[in-house]
Amino acid sequence: MIRRCQGLDFDTILTIINDGAQVYKGVIPPDRWTDPYMSRDYLQHEIDAGVKFWGYEENGELVGVMAAQDVQDVTLIRHAYVCSGNQKSGVGGNLLRHLLGSATRPVLIGTWAAATWAIRFYEKHGFYVVSTEEKTRLLKRYWTIPDRQLETSVVLANQRADTLTTQ
Repeated sequence: MIRRCQGLDFDTILTIINDGAQVYKGVIPPDRWTDPYMSRDYLQHEIDAGVKFWGYEENGELVGVMAAQDVQDVTLIRHAYVCSGNQKSGVGGNLLRHLLGSATRPVLIGTWAAATWAIRFYEKHGFYVVSTEEKTRLLKRYWTIPDRQLETSVVLANQRADTLTTQ
């Protein structure tokens, strides 16, 4: 079951993110890795900035989360994580399809360039990696991230976002 996460889910969301993010350890640049991967303060900052989390439940427990954030004229898919024991079981795909089904704007996704499995996952769901020039322009327009993260990331767009990459 997919449902909108509530305030009571805060600790579970944080646990899922920090567990699911372990796949990045040793893959993304070491200067981008933190332990824990996401702090309580940063998660609260994201929620306060309008990042809305959705969760996938199995047997009454959240096992995956994915968020959407409307920024200007797009929807950003943010913070897509699945518990390590549930990865590669369809949880992420179900969450992504759910969020895409309710999106009324072009959709963009940012992820680590070194996370080739994540890039393949999004490509399997109809997204494509934009050019380096477009990535830089889109990241500066729609995200608030450090320059080093900009250098080590990619942006994926769906067909609905094609008009953004020509502006």
